Amino acid sequence: MLDIIKQNIEKFYSKDAFIIDEVSYSYEQFAQRISNIRALFDSLKLNENEVVGVITYNDIETYASIYALWFSGYCFLPINPLLPYTRNQEIIKQCSVRHILTSKNTPDALSTGNNVKFHATNQLKDVVLNLSLPKLSDTDLMYILFTSGSTGIPKGVPINRKNLTAFVEAFFANGYKMDENDRFLQMFDFTFDVSVQCYVLPIYIGASIYTVAPDEIKFFTIYKLLEKHKITVAKMVPSVISFLRPYFGKIKLSHLRYSLFSGEALYNEIVNEWSVCVPNAVIENYYGPTEATIDCLYYRWDKQKQTEKTYNGVVAIGKTFGDSKAIVLSQDNQLITDDQKGELCVSGSQVMTGYINLPEKNETAFVHFQFDGVEYSFYRTGDLVSRDSDGDYLYCGRIDHQVQVQGYRVELGELEIHAKEIAGNIQAVAIAKEKTPGNMQLFLFLEKCTVDTKVVVDYLRTVLPFYMRPTKVFNMESFPLTSSGKINRKLLAENISTD
Repeated sequence: MLDIIKQNIEKFYSKDAFIIDEVSYSYEQFAQRISNIRALFDSLKLNENEVVGVITYNDIETYASIYALWFSGYCFLPINPLLPYTRNQEIIKQCSVRHILTSKNTPDALSTGNNVKFHATNQLKDVVLNLSLPKLSDTDLMYILFTSGSTGIPKGVPINRKNLTAFVEAFFANGYKMDENDRFLQMFDFTFDVSVQCYVLPIYIGASIYTVAPDEIKFFTIYKLLEKHKITVAKMVPSVISFLRPYFGKIKLSHLRYSLFSGEALYNEIVNEWSVCVPNAVIENYYGPTEATIDCLYYRWDKQKQTEKTYNGVVAIGKTFGDSKAIVLSQDNQLITDDQKGELCVSGSQVMTGYINLPEKNETAFVHFQFDGVEYSFYRTGDLVSRDSDGDYLYCGRIDHQVQVQGYRVELGELEIHAKEIAGNIQAVAIAKEKTPGNMQLFLFLEKCTVDTKVVVDYLRTVLPFYMRPTKVFNMESFPLTSSGKINRKLLAENISTD
C-alpha cells in the first residue's frame, strides 16, 4: 500500500493533494513536509515501531506527520487538543508515548510532567525530499484509536499494516471508478477511524482532499465544500444530511458521484429525499467497528427499491467485502439462521489482534468458530442484526447500551461512571434518544442527587469529549422499576422531550 502511495505522490507532484481552509498544497509540498518531519525523527532515536503522538489540527503539518510516521515505520496516535485533559493523558499513558508532534504551541491542557517531549513540525527547515521506505512488516502498527470503555477507561484499538492494507485493497475491489481527477471530502476528526479512509484512499490514487475544520458549523461547511468545489466523493455520517434536510429543496449536487455513509444508522426516509439532491451519485451504506478497520460490510442503496432492505426504517448494512466474514450468533454462541436476530461477529484480515493491554477483555471480545470448515477468530461487535434470504445483513440495534453519537461510538456506562464520581454513590442512568432521525442525543438521570446538577455538568465537561456529554441532566426522587426490579430505562426514555 505505501509503495503505491509513494509512487503516486511522486507521479502527481504538481497536483493539489490537500485544500485546507481554501489554501491548496501540492503533492510536492506535501512530500516536502513529510521529508522535513522524517529528518526530525533521525535526531530522536525512536524505537522500532514506536508509538508517537500527534496533536491533530486541520493543517498540512498534521497530515504530513501521519505519513512521515508511516513512511518511517512508526505508529500514529491522534491526540485531539479539544478533548479533556484526563482522557488525553490516559491514552498517552496507555501507549507509553515519549514524543508528541505538534504544529502549534502545546496547549496547556496537554502539558505533562511525564517526560514526554513535544516537537514543533511547523518550524522545520526544508531538507532533501525523502520518500524512501524501510523494510516493513505486516504486523507493524500504523495507528491506535481509542473507543469508549464501559469501565470508564477508553480501550486502545491497534491497527497494523495488514489490517489497513486489506481495507484499502478490498474497498477498491468493490469496483469504484475513481482516479486522480476525483475530489474527496474529509469531514472527520482524526480520532474517528473513518478519517483514515478519507486521507488514505485519495492519496492512494493521486486525488485531492478537501478538509473541514473541527471548529466550523460542520453541516453548513460541508455543504459549501460539496457545492463550491464540486466534490465527487463524499463519505459522511448520516447526521449531516439529517441537519441539511430542511434545505433539501435548494440542494442540487449533480457532480457528486459517490455519496457514502457510515458511523450511524442511515434512515431510508432521509436517504430517499437525499437521493433527489444527488441525482448522479451512487449511494452506499457502510458498516464496520473500529476493531475491523473502518468498514467491512456495505450495501448499495437502490432508488428503485426504496422501501426494501430496511429494519425499523434503517437501511441494510449489506454484505461483507474483501476477505471479511460475518456470522450471527445467539447468546449461547450458536449459529442463527436467516431472519432471526443475534450478535454480528466478524473475522478477516481487517480485524485487529486485540486491545492494548487488556488481556481479560480480549478473552471475551473474540469467539472461535468454524466458517466453511475452517476455524476463525471472530470479533464480537455487540450489534444486533438479522440476515435475510439474499444474504444481506439488517442492523437491528445494540445488544448492550452502546450507541452511536455523531458517528462516535459511546458506552453509556462510561457516562454513568463519571457522573457517579462527582454525584456520589447514587444511581445514574444514561439514555440515548434521537431528536430527529440520525440526530442522537444523550440524557442523564440521577436518583436523589445532593449535588447541584450544574456542578455535575461542569465536571463532565472536564472528563468527557463533547459527543459524550448529556444534553440534559434530570434529578429524580426515585427511578421507575420493571416488574423484575430493574431500572425501567424504557419508561425513562419515554418521558424525555427532545424539543
